[in-house]
Amino acid sequence: MITWVKLTNFATAMEAEFLVQQLESAGLHGVVRSNDIVGIFGHGFGGPTARGVDVMVTSDAVDSAKEILGEYGGRIHE
Repeated sequence: MITWVKLTNFATAMEAEFLVQQLESAGLHGVVRSNDIVGIFGHGFGGPTARGVDVMVTSDAVDSAKEILGEYGGRIHE
C-alpha cells in the first residue's frame, strides 16, 4: 500500500514548490502541504510562515526523493 510520507519542511511555499517540481521532473510524485493559517496576510502570502510548508512524497519514492533533496541542499525530515 502506497502512502504519503513527509520528506521535509520549508519556511516558504515557493521553496517547497520548487522542490516538488524537481521531484516531478525526475518522475516522482510530490505535493506541498501547508501547515499554517494565512492570518492577516491572505492566501497569496509568499513569505515564511510559523509552521512552514511540508513536502510530501509517496512511500515508494522516499529513497529517490532523499537523493534529490540532498542535491538541492535541503534537510530530511526525521
